Amino acid sequence: MSETNLTLSKIIKSGENTEEVDPTMAAQIIGVKVNTLASWRCTKKEIIPFYKIGSKVRYKISDLIAWKESKRVSQ
Repeated sequence: MSETNLTLSKIIKSGENTEEVDPTMAAQIIGVKVNTLASWRCTKKEIIPFYKIGSKVRYKISDLIAWKESKRVSQ
C-alpha cells in the first residue's frame, strides 16, 4: 500500500473528519479524477460542498464521506 493510501486510510478511519483537503486528495477519497471533481464544481452535476478562498478550493473530509455514502446502492 502506498504512503498516500496509508495517510488517506488514517484520515478516513479517524474521528477527525472535519479536516479540509485540496481537490487532489478529495478526488482520491471519493475515487474520481481531479478533472471530474472540477467539472462537477462548474456544472453542478454532482453537489459536493466546498470552500473557495481566493483561488484555493478545499473540501471537508466529512462532506466527501457523506457524499460517497449517499451514492451507496443496496439491493
